[in-house]
Amino acid sequence: MHHWRILQTGRVSGTSIAMMDTMTDQTADLGETMLRVGRNAREASRKLGRMSPADRTRGLKAVAGAIRAASDKILSANEADMTAAREKGLDAAMLDRLALDAARLEGIASSVEAVAELGDPIGRELARWERPNGLDIARVAVPLGVIGIIYESRPNVTADAGALCLRSGNAAILRCGSESTQSSRAIVAAMRSALKQEGLPEDAVQLVMTRDRAAVGHMLAGLEGNVDVIVPRGGRSLVERVQKDARVPVIGHLEGLCHVIVDKAADPEKAVSIVLNAKMRRTGICGSAETLLVDAAVADDLLPKMAAALTDAGCELRGDARARAIVPDMVEATEADWSTEYLAPILAVAVVDDLTAALDHIGTWSSGHTECIITEDEAAAERFFATVDSAILLHNASTQFADGGEFGMGAEIGIATGRIHARGPVGADQLTTYKYVVRGNGQVRP
Repeated sequence: MHHWRILQTGRVSGTSIAMMDTMTDQTADLGETMLRVGRNAREASRKLGRMSPADRTRGLKAVAGAIRAASDKILSANEADMTAAREKGLDAAMLDRLALDAARLEGIASSVEAVAELGDPIGRELARWERPNGLDIARVAVPLGVIGIIYESRPNVTADAGALCLRSGNAAILRCGSESTQSSRAIVAAMRSALKQEGLPEDAVQLVMTRDRAAVGHMLAGLEGNVDVIVPRGGRSLVERVQKDARVPVIGHLEGLCHVIVDKAADPEKAVSIVLNAKMRRTGICGSAETLLVDAAVADDLLPKMAAALTDAGCELRGDARARAIVPDMVEATEADWSTEYLAPILAVAVVDDLTAALDHIGTWSSGHTECIITEDEAAAERFFATVDSAILLHNASTQFADGGEFGMGAEIGIATGRIHARGPVGADQLTTYKYVVRGNGQVRP
């Protein structure tokens, strides 16, 4: 799971990988190799588009089975990645995102199966109307084409992205971070084997095999028109580079600065439970709360209870002066804390005068990802919904529900926080565009 900001066209200031296991990171001509990957993806996308929904469903179910069958190989590859990551000194949040075990791998396979069970988005009639001259006009969903996905440490993205692209008739070119190279290779090998066995184009899912960062530049240049969209999923430096250098449209993100408001009408038990889950269930995901805003009317009573639950769970609290006056053990917050996506057990805390002040704080600091209000006042909740312009808004529910799987999408490529094309969880439906189909009976324009 991750999050995207805008769909935009940026500015710019090898061979087929069917024999994946035999390829090395050394290529005689990286540009030519990447171009061939792009051409193979384009051809695969055309084949996928001509296949039936049942074909794509069959392929996805086979992929899920192949991931399960290859579990020993995938987990062994992941352990090699984890060993290298520890040696490099990666932090706990990065290690958590990278790690696989039997349960997480089963979750990956189950997500692919969930995607297989989704309604096929291709060919959906989005709208249809008839003009006074008798023309029958329909807007019909079609694949985007070839999607380049550039991501960092989470190997589950490999399967999720590939599955969602398959469901939506798109070919995927995957470029993982060096941290997850072995895991991603093992997952993609299983996926491609299943596709080939089921008669689907195996080049619908390709992994860029080189660690050379120049490969990213080739993808951002569009591979001579063979890449239609780029999706970056990772840290700020990666996303900023992609948004700056891409010659093709980008579904991009910045931080997930998620806020939780504890309103003066909050139920105390819900407040403690939701805040603890929103921050501490998994601190390394983009739906993890980063800032807690507590109404002054209930702060004296509620803040110590929430703080105790959080600190007992291992969370460091960084509070403003009003919060520290109530819970002195908090670290003093600086302005940087209101704009930091920690992805760690750290939470910024502020006591605010009222709902207006909380909404103003979100308006100033939010990245447009996910926000939550805890309140029993329906009018306050409706004001929150009407005022805050983030992609996902929750009332009396944890921000950790900001996830395509939890939304019933099977999986997601990320959370789009922009306003163009896709917003919120990006699933199979969001990886489509549309065309107009116009039926006439001899009309000519005067």
